[in-house]
Amino acid sequence: MRFDRILIFSLLLPLAGCVTTRTDSSSLGRSLPQSSKKSQAVDAARIHTELGQRYMASGDLQTALQKLEMALQFDPDYAPAHTVIAVLYEKINNLPEAELHYRKAVELEPAKGAPNNNLGVFLCHTGKIDESIGYFKKAVADPFYKTPDVALTNEGVCLQMAHHPAAAEASFRDAIAHNPNNAEALFQLANTLYLRKNAFGARAFLQRFEALSKPSPASLKLGHDIENRLGNLEGALTYSKRLQSLFPDSEQAHALDVKTSP
Repeated sequence: MRFDRILIFSLLLPLAGCVTTRTDSSSLGRSLPQSSKKSQAVDAARIHTELGQRYMASGDLQTALQKLEMALQFDPDYAPAHTVIAVLYEKINNLPEAELHYRKAVELEPAKGAPNNNLGVFLCHTGKIDESIGYFKKAVADPFYKTPDVALTNEGVCLQMAHHPAAAEASFRDAIAHNPNNAEALFQLANTLYLRKNAFGARAFLQRFEALSKPSPASLKLGHDIENRLGNLEGALTYSKRLQSLFPDSEQAHALDVKTSP
């Protein structure tokens, strides 16, 4: 089962056009009213956060870190900067700093869905699964959060990892109720139903996944296993051939090779 980025961050800011700035925090807003200074500080933090995100996307992590640190110098309470710098710290495996900034983003925006989802993802990635579930629930509780199905899918994956398949199934079904076209939730529910010995149900949800998404090694292997369990050997063989043809070097293809070897 795929895990890594199936846990989905709801984080990155929409990138504006290319922005350059040489403003520094010490000279910001001299002789301006306090409200104007605050507004300029927030704007500067936003611009530097967007720049940091852009540099991070291009692979220049050092410059990205510099921009994000500057964003937080302008406005230490700018939550998106904490989120993006947390992602960067996670990329370079500085997990203590990443956790600190994910938690700060939630502290600054405790009712918002995105920072709660992101902290939940991080905690699940780092083995704090039980704690992560509460943050996914807070994310879903935000009536203005545009993608509650994402948080519910993440919650389901973490519950599956914690060996709570019934609860995971409920989360995936809830995600699909919010968004019937959430392909990841459809795949994860198919996988969960297969693991729970409901091969017919697994087949139905895998077919819905296949109608929305390109095949992956995991989906083709799951299709093979479902059809094999249902006694449809011809269908299982079809999935096996597609897996070997499309993804011959995948872990799933090698697993089938081992199974079928004498």
